[in-house]
This record gives sequence, C-alpha cells and structure tokens, in this order.
Amino acid sequence: MSQANREALVSAEEVVAMISDLVRIESVTPWLVEGGAGEAEVVRYFANWVADLGVETEIHEIEPGRVNFIATLRGSGAGPTLLLNAHSDTVGYAGWPDSALLPRLDGDRLYGLGAADDKGCCAIALLTLRHLARSGAALRGDLVVACVADEEGVSIGTEHLVTTMTPDYAIVIEADALPKVVVEHQGFGWLDVVVEGRAAHGSAPEQGIDAIVGLAEIVKLMHEWDLEHFAGVPTPRNGRTVFHTGTVRGGTDYATYPSQAVLGIEIGTQPGETMADRVCEIEDIIEVVAKKMPGLRGEVRIRLEREPFLAQGHEALLESLNRAARRHMGTDLEPVGMNAWTDAALMQAAGTPTVMLGPLGGNFHSPDEWVSIPDVIATVGILVDAARELLS
Repeated sequence: MSQANREALVSAEEVVAMISDLVRIESVTPWLVEGGAGEAEVVRYFANWVADLGVETEIHEIEPGRVNFIATLRGSGAGPTLLLNAHSDTVGYAGWPDSALLPRLDGDRLYGLGAADDKGCCAIALLTLRHLARSGAALRGDLVVACVADEEGVSIGTEHLVTTMTPDYAIVIEADALPKVVVEHQGFGWLDVVVEGRAAHGSAPEQGIDAIVGLAEIVKLMHEWDLEHFAGVPTPRNGRTVFHTGTVRGGTDYATYPSQAVLGIEIGTQPGETMADRVCEIEDIIEVVAKKMPGLRGEVRIRLEREPFLAQGHEALLESLNRAARRHMGTDLEPVGMNAWTDAALMQAAGTPTVMLGPLGGNFHSPDEWVSIPDVIATVGILVDAARELLS
C-alpha cells in the first residue's frame, strides 16, 4: 500500500486497545449459533465510549438482545448527512474456542474474533466520530455512526435502520483492503428445489417415481449450467456468479421409493438480474428432467432473497474519498466488485448513495481472524477527511 506523507489521526496504541476491548466482548449472532450473546453488551461499551463526546445516542432493540447503536454528531443543519455503517455481531468460534476472544498483537496484525469482521470497522467508525467531535470543526451536515445488529445473520439491523433514516450518503465499512472501494457486488438467494415423485414398495418399481433419482438428474444439469454460464463467463468486477448445493434430504426408509427430495442451494444474481431469473432457469431444468421421468414434479421455493448492490448517485462521495485517499495514501481508491453480499445493498436499495471500503484483514469466519493496524489507521484518516469535506 502506497503511503503519503501525512500524520496519522489516531495512534496504533489506541486502535489496538479499542479493537482488543471489542474482541473480548462476545457478540455472536444467535441467528447463526444458538446461545450467541447478540449485541447488547457490545452496545453498552459503545454507549460508554462516546459518553463524553457530546453526541446524540440512540439504542434500538429490534428483537430481545438484538440491538442497533446510533451516534450522531450534529452539524448546523444546512448540509447533508453522512452515515458510517458497520456491524457489531460476529459469527461463531467453535474452531478456536480457547483463543477467539483473547486479542493478540503480532507485528502489524491484531488477531481475534471480529478483529476484521467487523468490530475493527466499528472502531474505525467511532474513532472517526471522536476525532471530528473533538476537533471543533464547524460542520453544516450530520455525521451518523450506526453499529448494526445481525449482518452475519439476516441483516435485521440494517433492515431496521433504513426504516428510521435516509441519509444523503452512506459508507459501509467492511474489511476488504485499501485502496479498494466496493461499488458493486452480487445478490444471492437461498432456495429449496422440491421434487415430488410417488411412493411405492421397493419391489414395485412400476408403481413408484423415485424423487431422489429425479433430484440427482436436476443437480447434474444445474452443475453443468453452473460450469457453462457462471464459471465459464465471470463478470468483470464480481467474478463468478455464486452457485453451490447446501443441504439435501429425502426418502423415508430403505424399502420404499421416495416420494419427495429437497435440495437447498445458494445462488447468486448480478446487477441487472433478479432472483426470478434464477428461478426460471431452474424451472427449465426441472422441466427437462420431468419429460424423462413422467409423473415427476418439481418447484422452487425462495427462502431468502437479497438483491445485488450497484452504487448509484455516489459520485460526490467517491470524489471526496479519493481526495482523502491521495492525502493519506498517495493514490486514488480502486473501484472494485465482489462476489459476496453486504448490507451496502440494503442501503442503496433504500435510496442512499453507498460505497463500501475498509482495512486489510484475513481469515474471515475462521480461526486466527486478523486485521491490519496500519490499514485501520489509514481508513480513519480517509474517513475523517472525506466526512469533513462533505459536511463542511
């Protein structure tokens, strides 16, 4: 990463101390892991941390123990509102139970659950807020920090947030490595492919229709579709469209032809596509198999659908971020896409011009997750300068 000759606005020591505090607080989303603590305790930490900054705070309990934290630095009211969105929940840590909540600094990397995804990014947002609050800068617009719940689950935090405010600009902070700035990414769906056959005694094949065999044929054709249309034609920014099988169930016993088989899949959509497009493609495959197996029926059930993200109306925001990046890093940001999904899609869909950026990190959702402390410091500097320019 190219570094400009610019004094850091925060020290490594205060960054390490704050992220370490956050790592020690278990905030696993219970949507993923039964018994996860949720966000209530980490939100209490946020509230105490900003108590002397003279900012407005709100705590929104969306469900029991599932909490959004909002802190607002008010300007004069004559300018726009900039929202910094990061999530305070984490995934589980069954793969490293003895060390996940024990932060460890090794060189420039801080290790621990959520260090990168996304507690380090909550720290970035709050450190940005603190610097501007203490600087005495005469802001016309408002800076809002939202540390939201459940991004690792089904995003009830940002879903609730977009019903309570529509800021002029939003930056979703997720670890992705400077100088990249994400301006688009895939959507996704969790779908069930349900195949109906006909039950019969195992000794009476003429009476039965094997739903599992039918499903196997459908899976084979879906795999071929994936290789030809997704793996074979990756998009310039977002890469290969996501498709994989996830779960399968069917049948009742060894002696009976199975009357039903159900496949759970995850499948992506690119900007300009909808989940209805994917459903139609799968239905066409089901029809091909049903012609080979008369009496077989199938349907696609959407369990969860998230639309793609494509930044729009974000030009002024990106220009400010680029000017700040040149001051702190000596380079413009690099607009990129990604094949994962984030809350940026919900912000943009609600009408707020949105981009996503964040520090270098690694081992996401796995043991020894880490974040780069120099990248955290650089991100704070970029956000402070961009916010000051946009809101002054």
